[in-house]
Amino acid sequence: MPDPSLRARPTLKEVARLAGVSIASASYALHNRGSVGEATRQRVREAAETLGYRPNAIAQAMKTGKSGALGLIVPDLSNPLFPALAQTVVHAAREAGHRVLIADSQGSHAAEIEAARDLAAFGADGLIWFPVNDTDSLAGVTAGLPTVVIDRDVPGYDQVQPDYRAGGLMGARLLTSLGHRAIGIVAGPVDVQNSRVRADAAAMELQGEVRLAWRVVNPYALDLEPEVIAALESRTATAILCGADIIALGVMQALRGLGLDVPGDVSVLGFDDIHWCELTTPTLSSVRIPIEEIGAEAVSLLLQRIAAPRDPRRRVSFDVRIVERGSVAAPAKVVVEA
Repeated sequence: MPDPSLRARPTLKEVARLAGVSIASASYALHNRGSVGEATRQRVREAAETLGYRPNAIAQAMKTGKSGALGLIVPDLSNPLFPALAQTVVHAAREAGHRVLIADSQGSHAAEIEAARDLAAFGADGLIWFPVNDTDSLAGVTAGLPTVVIDRDVPGYDQVQPDYRAGGLMGARLLTSLGHRAIGIVAGPVDVQNSRVRADAAAMELQGEVRLAWRVVNPYALDLEPEVIAALESRTATAILCGADIIALGVMQALRGLGLDVPGDVSVLGFDDIHWCELTTPTLSSVRIPIEEIGAEAVSLLLQRIAAPRDPRRRVSFDVRIVERGSVAAPAKVVVEA
C-alpha cells in the first residue's frame, strides 16, 4: 500500500478545478491580488484547505521578488507586552496575506543586528522593529529593507507610537484627583526618550500643593534597582506612577514585602495595560496603549513602504486612556515630608 506521506503535493491547477475558477483567479484569490470577488476568494481558500494546498514560497519569491514574509524584532518576549504585540502583527499580516518571522533581541544591540541580518537572509520583504532604545543599531544593516519602528524615536524610519506625553499627564492627574499630594515616579530607562517623556510630563503636573516625593529609574523588568527599593522604603509617597506595568508589578510586590497595602497605604499606577493587570491582587490600574491598533498600523505602514519605497516617511501617534482598577484609591493618610 502506498505511503500517504509520499503523495504528490496538490497543485494550484487542482485548487482552481475544485473551486471552479481559472488558475489565474485562484492565484489572485490566494495572494490577495487582482479583482477577485469575496465569494470567489472564499471558495478558492476553502478548496485549498480541502486539498491541503500551500503555495511554494521559494517559487513565489523567485517569480515575484517577494517572499510574502515580514520580519518582527522585539526586545523581550518575557515581557507580556511583546507577545501581545506579536499576536496583533501576525493577525494583521495574515489578513493581508503575509507570514511573520519573529526574533527576540533580548535587550541586546548585537542581537538586534544579528536578527535583522537573519531576517533579511531568510527573504523577509520588510521589517517591523521595536528597538531596545533610541539607538539606530541597524543603520547600514537593513539598507534597502523597508522598516517600520514601533515606540522608539529613531529618525529615518516610518514610526508608530502612543502619545506618551498625554499618558504621563493623565496618570498624574488621576492620582491628584484622588487626593494624593506626595507622588513618586519610577521611570523607565533613561536611554529611551519615550520613558523620559512620560515621566517628565507627569512630574510637570506635580506642582503647587502636589509634590514629587521622588523620581527614580528602573529597567523594564520586575526586579527593582536598589535606588527604587530605597525610595519605597522611605514611605514618603502615597501614590506611585510607574513607567510600565512590568515595573508596577515589581513595585507592588516590593510594597507587600514592606508590609504596605495597595491601595490602602500606597496607590500604584502602571503604563501599557498588559493582560497581567487583570490577574494581580489587587488588579492593576494602568495607562492603556492601544497595542492592537499599533500592531495593525505598523503592518499597514510597512506594506505601504514596500509598495512605495520612495514615499515620505510617516509618523503615526495613537491616543491613550486610563483603565482604573483596584490598585488606586484616595490616600488613607498624609505622609511625612522627606
